[in-house]
Amino acid sequence: MPSEADRLLAARRMCRDFLPDPLAPDVVRAMTDAALGAPAAGNTWALDLLVLDGDDVGRYWDTTLPEGARASFPWPGLLQAPVLVLPYVDADAYVDRYAQRDKSRTGLGGSVEDWPVPYWWVDGGAAVMAMLVAAAGHGLGALFFGQFDHEPAVAREFGVPVGRRALGTVAVGHPASDGRPSRSAGRGRPDPAVHVHRSSW
Repeated sequence: MPSEADRLLAARRMCRDFLPDPLAPDVVRAMTDAALGAPAAGNTWALDLLVLDGDDVGRYWDTTLPEGARASFPWPGLLQAPVLVLPYVDADAYVDRYAQRDKSRTGLGGSVEDWPVPYWWVDGGAAVMAMLVAAAGHGLGALFFGQFDHEPAVAREFGVPVGRRALGTVAVGHPASDGRPSRSAGRGRPDPAVHVHRSSW
């Protein structure tokens, strides 16, 4: 019998059309708590969450999508999301953590170049997924999207410390409808028979 976690994971979809209704603070707190409870290599405390609501959401969109570009924006309902959560990671914190005595034998405490897999991105992705599942658990819609070339401008606008990197942005709110699907939606989800390998590839 499927568990509640199974149900949430199966039901989770990216939402691009939101109602403007505000979210209760305890619901937002549940999402940020879920993110901070995600796995982190070496229990490194290197994730920060910038939570925007009210007028700050407008500041975000003014920075990334000026008024003149909004007429052609394909998902206007996204701009109504009442809360945006911006997850930031600190690669140097991982280097510092793995230079400590209990981790120094790994050889990862010299610089970020020592890491064959940059775990700040891996752990950050786990934190984002935790937020998306928490949103689904509260009956909310959520969308993770990239900042791409807007990252420096967003960092300046909101005073993000130098050296922190944005994973992207998570929009959260009450879903208005299914809205216009993304071009990728038709690809569906991967087939386990193709992508799960047992014993050998």
